[in-house]
Formats: sequence, structure tokens, C-alpha cells
Amino acid sequence: MLGTDENNADVCSARITSLMISLAEARQFVLRDLSPLAPVPLTLDEALGCVAAEVVTAREPSPRFANSSMDGFALRALDTEGGSVRLRVTDSIFAGDLATNHVSDGEAMLIMTGAPIPEGADSVCRREEATVDPDGATVLIHRAVLLGEAVRLVGDDVTAGQALLEPGDEIGPALLGVLASQGVTSLLAHPRPRVGVLSTGNELSDAGGELAPGKIRDANRPALLASLRQSGFTPVDLGIVGDTTEEIATAFQRGVQKCDAIISTGGVSVGDADFVKSVLAELCDNARSMQVAIRPGKPFAFGVVPGGTPLFALAGNPVSTLVGFELFVRPALRLLAGFQELDRPTILMVLECAMPRRRDGKLHLVHVVSAIHGDGRLHIERVARQGSHLLNAITEANALAMVPDGEGLDAGEMVPAMILDTNQINGA
Repeated sequence: MLGTDENNADVCSARITSLMISLAEARQFVLRDLSPLAPVPLTLDEALGCVAAEVVTAREPSPRFANSSMDGFALRALDTEGGSVRLRVTDSIFAGDLATNHVSDGEAMLIMTGAPIPEGADSVCRREEATVDPDGATVLIHRAVLLGEAVRLVGDDVTAGQALLEPGDEIGPALLGVLASQGVTSLLAHPRPRVGVLSTGNELSDAGGELAPGKIRDANRPALLASLRQSGFTPVDLGIVGDTTEEIATAFQRGVQKCDAIISTGGVSVGDADFVKSVLAELCDNARSMQVAIRPGKPFAFGVVPGGTPLFALAGNPVSTLVGFELFVRPALRLLAGFQELDRPTILMVLECAMPRRRDGKLHLVHVVSAIHGDGRLHIERVARQGSHLLNAITEANALAMVPDGEGLDAGEMVPAMILDTNQINGA
């Protein structure tokens, strides 16, 4: 005898769930055989945001010579130990100059920030704490100056031979400045991956004017190209191709010639025109088509062509595409670029609103708007409308909440969320 509709639905759901794989298993499959791109020499301009692949040591100390940290008067601290004292002004020293005289007992020299400390001086009195006599010949120091005050010592910041850069270090603006101060002009680093983006579908158009019946404008490719650029990779536009195995295969093969990785969207579900999966199977030795236990973004395919170029095939709905980029593509590209931290930060956030859902065996990935509250924690204030086609609904989202399988969460509960854009997180 057949069971009830409810029992039949449960059985059907269980069968579907059994065909899915976990997010962790899918990510492991993607990341397991990838390795960083071979290091190349990069100029300092090119190296910003890249990962170092060599040790760089300081050629010289910094500062190279003792200098003043402020405008004032170079003097001997011993001369001021009694408090207020009048000293003879014997010279003026500007940054880039050297004093021609020696500072002796009862003497001082006017000195500017960054100028070398003259021989005989050991301290600097701030200009604001001294009064120069009208003729400029003497200066009244108003207080006792501490030995070494306002003096930057040799090697205070960097010592000669000190390691400035280690393999695996991300090269940021401050580090670039340090390297430039040492006369470094280039270094070995992992290059930014060049990533091709390909949209598939007979319905897609790049037209700016009126569309033909049944056509839609491509949103996935522009969104992915922008995501790549924002994440520090080099995007390569591979255009739109129709739903034929020949066109898709040709586009992938063309992209492999000039890219370190390729992303395609569409053609990975179970429809009659979903040819991307079969093309990946032909081009790659280890291609795998997956149904990942997530929503959105369940259909996903991945493979690596002989020679090492990874191919990512994401679901075609725009929200699914961006979720797949965050979960699979961006971490893999960061691995290629040599980074050790692959994912964006994920932290527990406080729910200000309920997040209902039904049990379906999947991890739900929900775009949300979060802000820092008075308790110093991030709170989820608003949940975007859910739907894999609702791209406009997620434009203000700054985090991706990870809602576990079950009946949902109530206001006040905590949920882990990936921070998508730290620039959009404000205090409430």
C-alpha cells in the first residue's frame, strides 16, 4: 500500500539528500590538487597585494644615522639638568644637511625634523619649549631635557641583515615602503592569477539596446569580472557562447591558452541543454559534476585540465553564481596566488530578526545586512529577499549567513556569517 503524501515527500527528500555531497567534501575536491603559481620577478608596483616567495633582508639600518624627531634645538642633556638655562646657538641644521660644528658645553644648534644629530649633542628640546632671544644668538631652554629625548637612533626601525620579507607574506603598502627605503626594486612573488570568465546560454545577450524576444542581458559575467578585480585577481573576459558542446569546448580551450583558471556560468544542472558538465569531462582528467548540499548554488562542476588549469562551472542563476564564487572559486584562486588564509572572515553574529527555513538537508546561505552594535558585536539587522534570481535584492548585503539544516533561527540567536564587505559594515 502506498504511504501518505507526507511520507512519500519524506522518502523523496531523503533520496535527493542522499545524492548530494557536503560543502566540505566539494571544497576538498576543489582544493586538494591545486598549488600556488610559480613565482616570478615583480616590480614593487606590480607586487602590491601579492604573496612573497623569497626572503628579503635589510641592506642597511633604518634610520641610517641618528636624527631629530622634531623641530627644536640639539644640545647636551647635561647642560639642562638644572632646569631653565640659556645656551649659545652656534648653527642651524636642515634635513639633508650636516652640521659643520661640534656642540660643546653651553651650546645648542637649531635643528629640523629628520636632520642628523650633530657631533657632541645627545638630545633635542622641542621648539615650543624654548625661547630664542631677539638677536638669535642664544636660546632659553625652559626645562630639563632627558638624555636621548627626541632622537631617533640608528637602526631604531630596521637593523642591517634583518629579515623584512618571508615567503608567504602578503605585500602591503607599508611593506612596499620599507622595501623601497632599502633600495629594493623587484622581488620574487606569486603572480596574480589571470582568470577567464565565460557565460553560456542561447538566451544571453550583451546588447545595450532593445532585446529580441526571449533574450536576457548577461549579468553573471560582469558580476564575476568585478568580483575578481575586487579580490585582487586579473579578470579576462571570454564572452558569451551558445549552448553547444563545440562552442563551449572551443571557448574553454581558448581560455586555457591565456588564463590560470576559468570560470563558466550555466550549463551544470540537469537540463537538456546543460552541456558544460560533459565538456569538462572531456577536457579534464578528474572532472566531477556535483550536487552540493547548499542553497543556492547546489549544481557545481570542477576539473583540472592537463597542465594544471582549473575550470570552475557555476550555476547560472546570478545569486547562485556569486555564492559559488565565494565558496569555491575565490578560495581556490587565493591558493593559486600563494595565500595561506583562503576564506573571508566568518564570525558569529546576533540575529535581530528571525530566519525561518524548512528542513531540506542543505546549508542555507543567506545574504544579510549586518552592523556593529553598542555591545561591540555584529548584529544581523536585515535579511535579503531569498531567490537565486533576485540579484538586486542582495546589492546592500555585506555578509552571508550560514543557516544550518533545521527549522530556522529566532531573533536573539547566533549564526555564523561570512563578511563579504568590511567597508559596508557600520556602527548602529
